[in-house]
Amino acid sequence: MELELEGRKVYAATGGRPFDARMPAMLFIHGAGQDHTAWQLPARHFAWHGHGALALDLPGHGRSEGPPLATIGAAASWLARVMDAAGIAKAALVGHSMGAAIAIEAAATFPERISRLALLGSGLSMPVNEALLTSALAAPEAAFAMIVDWGHGPRAKFGGNPAPGLWMTGGAQALLARSRPGVLYADLAACNGWTTGDAAAACVRCPALVVIGARDAMTPPRAGDALARRLTRCRTVSIAECGHMPMAEAPEATLDALIDFFGPAA
Repeated sequence: MELELEGRKVYAATGGRPFDARMPAMLFIHGAGQDHTAWQLPARHFAWHGHGALALDLPGHGRSEGPPLATIGAAASWLARVMDAAGIAKAALVGHSMGAAIAIEAAATFPERISRLALLGSGLSMPVNEALLTSALAAPEAAFAMIVDWGHGPRAKFGGNPAPGLWMTGGAQALLARSRPGVLYADLAACNGWTTGDAAAACVRCPALVVIGARDAMTPPRAGDALARRLTRCRTVSIAECGHMPMAEAPEATLDALIDFFGPAA
């Protein structure tokens, strides 16, 4: 599905069904350097089970036009304008990593438009290792390798993907490598500069789910626990032996957590 926003194309995958704004809407927001393909399984499930699903490409990512957004706050404002363009009055948000930070800011900024939050691989802040930030600007291939190495738990590095033939670390490397020049650096800089997470989380009033990878080295379990404590109506799910990429490393457990939280569409 393509939308036009301020003269630029915004792309969103719809889970294999035409999007209907009259159905309960779910927006899926990807992490740094990624795109809508990170959400293939959950977007498809909810699209075929009573929801209007949109897995977005943020500006400059995937098939969406425009430069990447410089701050998490700017991305949250952009999200509200995308909802307007799609005819969505209210939506549930599912965000991973940087996408989770965007979801938190959106729920704090326009609470009347957000019904629920599911936050994967997130915390109250998202500081970025200096070596990673520098490499993303000067040597992107080295940055890709760091993210793949740090972002996956030990089990993901030994193969055995639940979907036969898929290679988790190789797939992640390929996804990052197809990002446009400068996009990963812009994303990581936005994450590193996000200083309002604690205040934003304290303003969130809708029900929330925090999904924690027990072996996440990029946003450790203690960061997810701190986020959950700050949210007033929150439940947590911890996935054993999972790193920072739960949709790839533990797709079934991740989907089960989302189904249990969102339940059938009203």
